[in-house]
Amino acid sequence: MTGVTSVDPSEATRLRHKTINQLRDEGWTTSPEVEAAMKKVPRDRFTPPGTPLEEVYAPYSAVITKTDEHGVQISSVSAPQIQAIQLEQCQLQPGMRVLEIGSGGLNAAYLAELVGPDGDVTTVDIDKEVTERAARLLAENSYDQVRVVTADAAEPIPELGIVDVILVTVGAWDIPPAWIEQLSPTGRLVVPLRMRGLTRSVAFTRVGNHLESESAKICGFVPMQGSTEHQEKLLLVNGTPEIALRFDDGLPIEPSQLDNAVTTPRHELWTGVTIGLQELLDTLQMHLAISLPGFCTMAVDADLDTGLVAPVNKRFALAAVEDDTFAYLVTRRTEDDKHVEYGVHALGPNAEQFADKIADVLRDWEANRRGGPSPIIQVHPAGTPDDQIPGDRVIDKVHSRISLSWPAA
Repeated sequence: MTGVTSVDPSEATRLRHKTINQLRDEGWTTSPEVEAAMKKVPRDRFTPPGTPLEEVYAPYSAVITKTDEHGVQISSVSAPQIQAIQLEQCQLQPGMRVLEIGSGGLNAAYLAELVGPDGDVTTVDIDKEVTERAARLLAENSYDQVRVVTADAAEPIPELGIVDVILVTVGAWDIPPAWIEQLSPTGRLVVPLRMRGLTRSVAFTRVGNHLESESAKICGFVPMQGSTEHQEKLLLVNGTPEIALRFDDGLPIEPSQLDNAVTTPRHELWTGVTIGLQELLDTLQMHLAISLPGFCTMAVDADLDTGLVAPVNKRFALAAVEDDTFAYLVTRRTEDDKHVEYGVHALGPNAEQFADKIADVLRDWEANRRGGPSPIIQVHPAGTPDDQIPGDRVIDKVHSRISLSWPAA
């Protein structure tokens, strides 16, 4: 069998069970059915030959299967933790019909186990090389009942009909109408949806004339290709690539407004808001994205870095702009070495006032959102009037309008 001749089956089984047991103990798998499916399917047979078993079965790490000519990851086998999250969100039952968008083979095998011999699984990818690999691996591992299709999944899939569950395993910026049209009235859509630069695996069901979230979990996925592919907008501070502010839904200001921001002294403010080193940032990130109209993320080119800004992570920092001023979050360890404190760095003519505003947002999160539920996410058709969309923040896409609302206290 391709790619498994050098693998010790007993060691692969031991590591597979160890990883799935860990995911169960940590609460990522909650149903016996998902746990059993993930233990039964040999993950190592769906990863590139020669990948060390320790990497294959690392619970929180994806295995890259394809990159483009620039080295950008365009296909992967998702981390076991992410697969467990999404499989649980699907709430699959024997006999269900499932569409997977984003092929690789492994997830389709899990789906086939969960829906059983009376169920139906179709997996789709836009990349012929990916689908050919998935079809081969599924057949080699006795899952040749899975239908593998090469197509742009943003369009209706020929001869598919209506399905009970759509599972998207690539990062999506929008919800194409075809997904809703192919979904049963009582069905579930599980999709890694990008909102204001933040991605959540969201389990949607129909409520009236819109989709509404039942759960949303932090995740990361390679982005979708094809007709719904979406590129972030970059705002280069001072017109140079040293500091790039990334906006998911268009630029909120004229870029030239920030041309002189870096000529002012950097204002630094520590907020007193602390979090545990292992505490999830889900509601904190979303609170910033909902509260700040100019929310974005910031990246610094390490080769051009002059120290004008000093984020903890040069590749990704939560940030925001307001007129001629921008700011970003930083952290520092507390004295007990078990927490970090959040601070704000701001540059521009109104740095002090903007830093204070962001600090107030952080303190509001600490007082009212910390430890609470995630926002409710609704998907409405594009063109839906504002007065028909309740929400604390509405995000306009091409095919849909996404609303984010905090649950009532």
